[in-house]
Amino acid sequence: MANNPRSGAVRKLKKGPLKGTGGLGRKALEGKGPTPKADERTYHKAFKSKELSERSAAKRAGTSASPRRNSGPKGKAMEELVTGRNSVLEALRAAIPAKALYVAVRIEMDERVRESIKLATERGIPLLEAHKPELDRLTEDAVHQGLVLQIPPYEYEDAVDTASEIIAKWKKGHIANAPLIVALDGITDTRNLGAIIRSVSAFSGHAVIVPERRSAGVTAAAWKTSAGAAVRVPVAKAPNLNRAIGAFQKMGFFVLGLDGDGDVSLPDLTLAQEPVCIVVGSEGKGLSRLVRENCDQIVSIPIDSAMESLNASMAVGISLYEISRQRAAKA
Repeated sequence: MANNPRSGAVRKLKKGPLKGTGGLGRKALEGKGPTPKADERTYHKAFKSKELSERSAAKRAGTSASPRRNSGPKGKAMEELVTGRNSVLEALRAAIPAKALYVAVRIEMDERVRESIKLATERGIPLLEAHKPELDRLTEDAVHQGLVLQIPPYEYEDAVDTASEIIAKWKKGHIANAPLIVALDGITDTRNLGAIIRSVSAFSGHAVIVPERRSAGVTAAAWKTSAGAAVRVPVAKAPNLNRAIGAFQKMGFFVLGLDGDGDVSLPDLTLAQEPVCIVVGSEGKGLSRLVRENCDQIVSIPIDSAMESLNASMAVGISLYEISRQRAAKA
């Protein structure tokens, strides 16, 4: 037996150095960078507290839409989620564009739910059934009552391109009245924006211009306040409002700033028949200094001395009415 050992019982040692990993495990030893802040980690309670405070601030601002976190490329516009039975029904009645209506499984039906489903079906909006935990995750635990409306981000046009197209159509005779646009300077209330869009549509205006920064955008609240007028009136963005104003003037627009201390009273305006861009500032601060300096005229609306100022959307509505009245009288 000693002369014939079992071949499997003998350990054969290899000659020379053994093989290594070839660096395959090197990445596992590398660091992953600095630890993110607590409120940037989705699983941390600080992140949830931050989200809750942001939603509370949105509700205090008067909007029931819950913006979805942007998980796409940097700079991509975020979609909105309108939550709650009353809010969803009002949004559908206002014909706000929507991508889908989420309905909870085994939802308790009432008149609001029935009408919401009916309106969505008539408009061809997809109906998606989801369980409550899924809706909770989708809305980030906002109160949804089993109904969630998904709204696509608004596609803004370029301000200068929009104004140029309007001028070209007017010169070709495709637009009867002289071009009339409204630019906003520091308007951050989405309901004000919606009301202005509605006034522009009512008095034959052609576009609304908003700055890229520090300005209200076309959200669900703006759609709702515009009462569907946002479908007819394009809203364009200007990276720099002062540069856009300069471009408008080169095209032939007369830029009129609205301010209580204006040089010209609105009834005495003589430029109503020309292409006009009305610029309105916020109710508190008014027109910014540079915008005011770049305007061709500063126009004031005569009001009772007991009233210090008018709401921005009201001031725009009155100005548009007066221009429309003067144009009709001239025609």
